[in-house]
Amino acid sequence: MYKRIANFIQGSVLLQVESAYPERIVNLCSAHEIPFWDVRWENAIRFTVRTTRQGERRLREAAAHTDASVLRLDQEGAPVLAWRLRRRYTLLAGAAALLALLVASHFFIWDFEVTGNETVSEEAILRALEKQGVTVGCPGLAVDQETLRNHVLLELHDLSWLAVNVKGCVAHVQVVERHRPPDIVQEKKPTNVVAAQDGLVTKVEALDGHAEVMRGSTVTRGQLLISGVSDGGSYGMRLVHGMGNVWARTWYEESTLVPLRTQLLGTEGKTVTRIALDFGKRRIKIYGKGSVTPWDCDKITTYSPWTLPGGLRLPVTLVTERWTVRDAAEGERALELARQEGEALLLHRLTEQLGADGTVTETRFATARQGDCLLVTVKAECLEQIGVSVPLDAP
Repeated sequence: MYKRIANFIQGSVLLQVESAYPERIVNLCSAHEIPFWDVRWENAIRFTVRTTRQGERRLREAAAHTDASVLRLDQEGAPVLAWRLRRRYTLLAGAAALLALLVASHFFIWDFEVTGNETVSEEAILRALEKQGVTVGCPGLAVDQETLRNHVLLELHDLSWLAVNVKGCVAHVQVVERHRPPDIVQEKKPTNVVAAQDGLVTKVEALDGHAEVMRGSTVTRGQLLISGVSDGGSYGMRLVHGMGNVWARTWYEESTLVPLRTQLLGTEGKTVTRIALDFGKRRIKIYGKGSVTPWDCDKITTYSPWTLPGGLRLPVTLVTERWTVRDAAEGERALELARQEGEALLLHRLTEQLGADGTVTETRFATARQGDCLLVTVKAECLEQIGVSVPLDAP
């Protein structure tokens, strides 16, 4: 990429070389350090080659002592373009102004890229930066890393580190999220571990206290799993903070009603395409008044940032909005679609109820129509940690 840009700036010419010994011309170019590229052989004694404007002069001087003939076929590059536009002052002034604007625009921030965030949303990070003056259109060289980091970390407590690296007109925001320590366990407070759900025990990890169940035991909700009363031998019974994990197979049965009567979209009708340009935070609409989408339309918005060769981002984004009018009428949707929606909803409920430690190992679904609704039922087998700590004096 950079080599092509350099060749364009200094200009290049396309030459046709004809010689009884064409390999001598290639050797002369290497011996005299004449740059050349894009060699294309037309036949055994003729080929075309591209070189710089200075290289053409040196090649002609070197080939003057041979039987070769050198013919210029074409030339291109910035010098040729400047020669053609030497009397078009308006175009030259416009090109100079455009070049100045492009150079000046790279001293400002026109786009953001956030990496490293998982729990903290990108919107929250960008809003915190905007409060400190780092937003679209602000000077990129004026970003004070240390001050910015201190203020943003005070506002976003879930971040432990932040850096803003400005490259061109893009600000690359890198963050590291804070890992919260686990809750402090009050080991002096005696507790038991009881079952939060009915299940079949598959694994017992008693960290402190006495395990009251073993693998293969069937337990019910509220049953004692790990006791906080421990045998102290000759010292008698002692009370400890019962801790541990008890994994078990559990079973759930959930149901939901999915309505079958709904607003159905018909065939596609009239399509309207609108175009706008975003300069930073300002939008220039290239269409008439009105921006409210009708309720019976599908709207697809496409953002196309403008970039220069080499990936340099410009502060201009082409926005294309495509509206498609659809006929809508109340009707009954397909039972298969309603069944899929109900199954997805039930699985989502189960996943939220089990949390991060539990998994759904097996599911069986059943459906039944009830009037204008479809009853979807799931029977699921899960694997989860069912032990929860309760005070020793709790019933």
